Amino acid sequence: MHIRFFSILFFGLITSSLVSQTKLNGRNLPKGGNTSENDSTSTNRLKGFEKLATIDMYVEFNHVIDSTEIDTTISIKKEYKFNYLQKDNFGLMPFANIGQTYNTLSFNSADNAMIPLFGARSRHFNYLEHDDIKFYEVATPWTRLTYKTAFEQGQVLDAFFTINLTKQFNFSIAYKGLRSLGNYQNALTSTGNFRFTSNYKTKNKRYNALGYIVMQDLLNQENGGLQTEDLEDFTSGNVEFIDRSVFDPNFENAENILKGKRFYFEHSYNLIKKNDSINNDNLIIFNKVLFEDKYFQYTQTSAASDFFGDYFSSSINDKVTLEYFNTSMGLKYSNNLIGQLQLALNYNDINYGYNGIVLVSGETIPNRLKANFFGLDGEYNKKLKGFNISGKGGINLSDTFVGSYLNGTVSFKLNEDLTLLGGIYINTRLPNYNYLLYQSDYVKYNWNNVDRFKNVNTQQVRFNLYSKSLINASLDISNIDNYTYFNNEGTIVDFNNIVPKQYTNPLQYFRVKFQKEFKAGKFALDNTLMYQNVVSDEDVLNIPSVITRNTLYYTDELFKKSLKLQTGVTFNYFTKYNMNGYDPLLAEFYTQNETELGGFPRFDFFINAKVRQTRIFFKLEHFNSSMTGYNYFSAPNQPYRDFAIRFGLVWDFFL
Repeated sequence: MHIRFFSILFFGLITSSLVSQTKLNGRNLPKGGNTSENDSTSTNRLKGFEKLATIDMYVEFNHVIDSTEIDTTISIKKEYKFNYLQKDNFGLMPFANIGQTYNTLSFNSADNAMIPLFGARSRHFNYLEHDDIKFYEVATPWTRLTYKTAFEQGQVLDAFFTINLTKQFNFSIAYKGLRSLGNYQNALTSTGNFRFTSNYKTKNKRYNALGYIVMQDLLNQENGGLQTEDLEDFTSGNVEFIDRSVFDPNFENAENILKGKRFYFEHSYNLIKKNDSINNDNLIIFNKVLFEDKYFQYTQTSAASDFFGDYFSSSINDKVTLEYFNTSMGLKYSNNLIGQLQLALNYNDINYGYNGIVLVSGETIPNRLKANFFGLDGEYNKKLKGFNISGKGGINLSDTFVGSYLNGTVSFKLNEDLTLLGGIYINTRLPNYNYLLYQSDYVKYNWNNVDRFKNVNTQQVRFNLYSKSLINASLDISNIDNYTYFNNEGTIVDFNNIVPKQYTNPLQYFRVKFQKEFKAGKFALDNTLMYQNVVSDEDVLNIPSVITRNTLYYTDELFKKSLKLQTGVTFNYFTKYNMNGYDPLLAEFYTQNETELGGFPRFDFFINAKVRQTRIFFKLEHFNSSMTGYNYFSAPNQPYRDFAIRFGLVWDFFL
């Protein structure tokens, strides 16, 4: 993944800024730093650049121009986000090695997609999607290095640099690389995420443009998990198997890789020339272009017939590709009376599939799904006396790729501390591509459901309450028709019986989540609790009833407040349930109703510190593993991590 090359490149870029880190104020550092304990705060991006840089002049924003200040604080939220995904992973159960997949403990039915998603969803946790890309505007060059140790001969490094060459033009370049051998045989992970962004605006701000390039490759060796006869040796804590490398997994000759390139550009022009500062009318014409080329490939030097069943070729090489092009053009009008209204016409071109057709049991499996069609989408936002009304919607003008969505919210700010939000979400679209069409060198992994599977129809209502003094709470209730999933129709070791299925009856899903932090002096207790339930005639969506995370921690400032220290213990737990199994060939999770897992505690002890613009993270992960029993799994036959000591840091440089 060329980690060394990019490390040298970025260290060279920041050499000059490293020399000037001796002062705490002035141009070297945003004045006063960021003393807020909030993860991010709103900012005013219209101030321009002054000779003395302040923190509100270092901002990031996404393609919808929601901007937040750069945050260099240390907080419990930063502790939750200091992981491979660099986001709070509550509700996700990681596998043994960093960079492997995550088992999903909770289910979010709402998304704004109107077309199928690419398959291999278990490989997409670290695959940067369109909404994950950030753009920047900074007063001085800014570099951030994020480093964390991995398992057995590896580490993860994210190196990032951004600069405004002028007040109007910014670019950023970044690369996150990982290599980790892991504690089990044939479990190496090697990933890379390269991104380049740029944005420009004219001095009168009438013309704006932004774009990015993202290139990603996520490679995992696969071993199929532990053999069933070895599970007793793992759960009993047999000392001969504490060295996990002595286990013989189901196979040691397979790997899969997800690779993708995405290019995006959008620009807009305000047709209304503003002659005074009180004129709030805007009529903006805009154009957006996105192209993505990606593929997923599973290779195995010799077929494992006892695991995946019969095969056409003893050397397995399954590869599926997707080329997706989307462009849109539209108008956005806004004023103080009607709010902001946006309408656009879009065009989509889809090319998904394989190189040739396959004949299985007298049925011809085609090799391609191709389509091109137009669509419409719109958006509305309005603020009115404490209310914030927003809505998005879209529809495909296609007979084959039928799809539409509507996502509306209304929020009301009762006071500075309390905000209420309610929303409704309606969506219909085809199932993901790998449910519709799949080909493999393994015989039973070939199917064509294009004319058999119907659209998945989802309706959801949701409510949120935000309050620092009371509680943060969320509630959503979903109804899903034609829920589509992978199901194991055999035993846990019969992977050749995993098939895509649709549940034709309505499925109801309910979940409620609470978050509250209690503080007493320098001590604090942060609590997150989720309860969820599924109502259906069959066990097609399995989830734990309760998920909880509780952190007791201590915060103090030492050495004349030059060092901020935070230390504590985090407890994670979820109730037992029929946990989804993992299929490495599909890179998907499947429903199984044979093995019940969960119900084990996970304790992590951490010490975090901040010195100037450096944040240091030290953690004892799952330190209770040998004390509370070895019956901990991330999926059937896939053990969770043993006790490990992890170290990392985040280092910011401001020139």
